[in-house]
Amino acid sequence: MFIKDNSAWIDVEAACKLFELSRSSYYEWCANEDNRINAGIEYARLGIQIELLFYHYKSRYGARRIVDELFKLGIKCSYDKVSKIMKNKNLIPVGYKKYKVTTTNSNHKYKVFDNLLERNFTVDNPNQVYVGDITYINTGEGWLYLAVIIDLYSRKVIGYKMSNRMTKDIVISALLNALKARGYPKGVIIHSDRGSQYASNEYKRVLKQHGLVGSMSKKGDCWDNAVAESFFASLKKEYVHHTLFPTRAQAQLGIFDYIEAWYNSERAHSTIWGLSPNDFEKINQNKFIINGKNMDFIKLVKNNFTRLSMA
Repeated sequence: MFIKDNSAWIDVEAACKLFELSRSSYYEWCANEDNRINAGIEYARLGIQIELLFYHYKSRYGARRIVDELFKLGIKCSYDKVSKIMKNKNLIPVGYKKYKVTTTNSNHKYKVFDNLLERNFTVDNPNQVYVGDITYINTGEGWLYLAVIIDLYSRKVIGYKMSNRMTKDIVISALLNALKARGYPKGVIIHSDRGSQYASNEYKRVLKQHGLVGSMSKKGDCWDNAVAESFFASLKKEYVHHTLFPTRAQAQLGIFDYIEAWYNSERAHSTIWGLSPNDFEKINQNKFIINGKNMDFIKLVKNNFTRLSMA
């Protein structure tokens, strides 16, 4: 401020009158200068922390997820402030480019399963409900198809298979890989769309052999399998649509890395309390004794923890 910078040789009272400023306001401003300097330093530090987080997560997180990551570090910050800083620093998360390719052929004569989920995607235990689906990835050699199996409990991709052909074999292999990873549990509900791959006699035979229960979405309703659709949307938004794959082999390696090193291991999911699927499952393996009863950690969190609002 001009008055403070020149206070050694000018009359402060006269200068305040000249600028139509009360002396009390001027002296209050002077008294708060240290606070403003400290606030500016803290703001700059916050900006650096946000930038580090943004690039650590490969430009995949927007302001809302950055707020969550800051909270984990013990830094309480509002969405509006983080959003403003990201805008000022031009930290723009990767966007979503849409392609329209149909991977579901429900025009077949196979018998379909009833919809046992009815869009209830919340379960209390692992190996209770799995969901499966197929998507496509464009490469220089043509389409690469990806079939996945996801455990609704932790949103973890527990089985997957990639192929240049979209046949029943790809969904069967993904399911068998998931069962092997989980120790071949019985009685699991396996939910999918009505595609011919999932309705095939061979696929149904695998379900029966392993004591599994089939479930299918209503015809043409992608919301009935929203969890699998959400995974594919994240895969394409955060990785596929920003990467060129000259060969199918390169796409396979990249998708393997996305699933294992990022999605299952690091990516925060709002439905599982901001944890990654691996962390969610690891934490919930720990049992706590309360009033003589075994209690799951995550259930304790759900029952007793109310997240503080960001001020």
